[in-house]
Amino acid sequence: MADRRLQVFHTVARLLSFTKAAETLHMTQPAVTFQVRQLEEFFNTRLFDRTHNRINLTAAGERVFEYADRIIGLYNEMNIRVRDITGDVSGVLIIGASTTIAEYVLPALLGEFQGRHPDVRIRLSVSNSLGIVHMVESNTVDIGIVESPVANKNLAVEVCWQDQLVFICRPDHPLAQLDKVPVRELLDLPFLAREEGSGTREVISDYLAHNALQWHDLNLSMEFGSPESVKSSVEAGLGVSIVSKATVAKELRLGTLVALPLDPPIDRPFSFVYQRQKFRLRAVEEFMRFAHAHCERQGGVEPVAKAQAS
Repeated sequence: MADRRLQVFHTVARLLSFTKAAETLHMTQPAVTFQVRQLEEFFNTRLFDRTHNRINLTAAGERVFEYADRIIGLYNEMNIRVRDITGDVSGVLIIGASTTIAEYVLPALLGEFQGRHPDVRIRLSVSNSLGIVHMVESNTVDIGIVESPVANKNLAVEVCWQDQLVFICRPDHPLAQLDKVPVRELLDLPFLAREEGSGTREVISDYLAHNALQWHDLNLSMEFGSPESVKSSVEAGLGVSIVSKATVAKELRLGTLVALPLDPPIDRPFSFVYQRQKFRLRAVEEFMRFAHAHCERQGGVEPVAKAQAS
């Protein structure tokens, strides 16, 4: 219903990139450029200055962006209010999730949610936790789900469920017979870690600090960009690691890895993160309610306080 040219312009102006806007809108870059040019022709003025592969809003563009932001916000609010009356849950829901959550937690949850709300079209963006927070900050996603603390005080954080991190090694490793692994047992072992920006890495960093240790105290052997790479390398005997317990269910069934609790243990929250001032779509509200209920039904999840400040 909202003017498509205005929606496309608003996305480009928000991201200051035609390429990123095309990815966000699932359009080709020429199509995005065409919509913006049509709007410029309508107003008979340039809305962007284009110099050296960078774009900036002109004075006219800033004014159009200001009104476009209000118009699109009002449109979304109208859409929500009408659907509140009719009980309809539909539209596009754009979720950003960190790698561990997207690969091991969300598939079952989204499958069940989609079955209950077939008119909601879900789009999922995957990155590490830092990348997801940036997506929320730039309005690229409606809601993010992350596995590490959020530093931006302008964003709201709502804990959904608790995750446990565990020590993993091959079944023939000397520590595999222990009931739990004291943190200082890690110091002399080749350690396989996630990359900078990973929520898992940040939680481990905090854990080490609380135990009077730092990353350089570990024998850091390799860094990887995904949980699958970490697990495969541990299976190959390249070292040990600390990962979310949710990521190793298959390997534990197959007997290719052993997972042990650490002493002291590591727990962390998986949290929703969203903009405080943004009017939330009905599909977002429904998804958050559904996710809380789903996680509590799965067991091992304690109900948590909502709308916690970050």
